[in-house]
Amino acid sequence: MGAVGVASAVWGIGIERYLFTVRKVTAAALAPGSAPIRVLHVSDAHMAPWQHRKQNWLASLAELEPDLIVNTGDNLGHRDGFTGIRRAFTPLAGIPGVYVHGSNDVQAPAPRNPLKYFTGPSKHHHEPELLDTDAMDSFFTDELGWAALNNSAARLDVAGNSIDFFGVDDAHRDWDEFDKLPPAIDALGAAPMQSTRIGVTHAPYQRVLNGFIDLGADAIFGGHTHGGQVCLPGYGTLVANCDIPLKQAKGLSTWSHRGRTVPLNVSAGCGHSIYAPVRFACRPEATLLTLTPRSQ
Repeated sequence: MGAVGVASAVWGIGIERYLFTVRKVTAAALAPGSAPIRVLHVSDAHMAPWQHRKQNWLASLAELEPDLIVNTGDNLGHRDGFTGIRRAFTPLAGIPGVYVHGSNDVQAPAPRNPLKYFTGPSKHHHEPELLDTDAMDSFFTDELGWAALNNSAARLDVAGNSIDFFGVDDAHRDWDEFDKLPPAIDALGAAPMQSTRIGVTHAPYQRVLNGFIDLGADAIFGGHTHGGQVCLPGYGTLVANCDIPLKQAKGLSTWSHRGRTVPLNVSAGCGHSIYAPVRFACRPEATLLTLTPRSQ
């Protein structure tokens, strides 16, 4: 058993966390008659300045030629992480995009006992070190041209499709403010008769997913879970750090609420806390999700 444990640690710490992969899936979510779009979903980079392999891989994703970027947060993972984020995402400039914050876009990570994740979603009691969120936001909005969806909404033209997006700030920290979304959506003005709405969140708590469907979302994107980060081969995710069912803690599935069912993509993310540098049976990923027209 000791040899198995050592081999697993070597694999998870020294090998698998560098096996970056692109998961390719398709879902019907766009308004009938829309042209398909290729969505690059990135999440949970938890970037530190020395993580050059991850930066190079993220930069290479521009070669996929996506029509849209959806970034579901926790980009920063170190007080100097923004330098790595700039290097990673600069090649994506000019591609329409949207993003929301995770708590690690605002507050630096701190050491914690990973076994406590098995007792439920993590709690936070330390005095946080604040990160340069303003610099990251300015880069995303002013240089890359992405729209911030932190308790807000935006309308984008994506490959000839007019799409309304709305999102919330990190629900894991109770920063989501749903009361702000209806007026933000109304402020976009009248949408085309055949329209598409997409909800974006960092942490896919059930209250958020249900709230998005109530607001008319045709598809939902989330992150935060790391897909479990350390999974059990043949079983799957052991912990999601939120209340989403474990079987939906990563990958493409559907979410149903009040008679409506929509595609839900939860990214397993491409990073990890600098205090938990391991991935096991859960490769770091991005998703290339082709959205196609729904039947009605």
